[in-house]
Amino acid sequence: MGVVQSIKPTNVERWFGEDEIIVSKTDLRGRITYANDVFLNIAGYREEEVLDQPHNLIRHPDMPRAVFKLLWETVEKGEEIFAYVKNMTVTGDHYWVFAHVTPSFDANGKIVGYHSNRRRPNPAALKRIQPVYDQLLTEEGRHANAKAGMNASYDLLKSILADADMTYEEFVFSLAPAEASVREVAA
Repeated sequence: MGVVQSIKPTNVERWFGEDEIIVSKTDLRGRITYANDVFLNIAGYREEEVLDQPHNLIRHPDMPRAVFKLLWETVEKGEEIFAYVKNMTVTGDHYWVFAHVTPSFDANGKIVGYHSNRRRPNPAALKRIQPVYDQLLTEEGRHANAKAGMNASYDLLKSILADADMTYEEFVFSLAPAEASVREVAA
């Protein structure tokens, strides 16, 4: 099928149940190797439409590329990351997730892919993350070159974290302290 470039955002938000978990796995290149029913139902795809497709198939244009740069840098180093992500469905609707992304290792400790569990996020955290994401997107948009924009946005994100004297993980969990219990379960 290939990545659908013609999907336009609708500004319609979708929700999934608080007890539901979206799960997907990818290979080292970020191509989907597994998607559970919750993923397929909320995103509006059939399994055969997503398998072997880039995970950015569901990337919403409102998501700063800098967040994905940080995500990839983190998991490629063998570390986990938590992040708030706005995804887009096959129809252009959107849904927010609180993502926990981890590398998957083989028996020898080599990274062989990535695994992501996504839960329904705390609405209060979304209200706090949105202005930060808007600021990062504005910075990205100030540059004619997408890579330069992403790098400038990434530098801005690092500056925001330095000003707050927090790591990215501390920042994410400060947005909704109740979500810290998710971190404890994941540990």
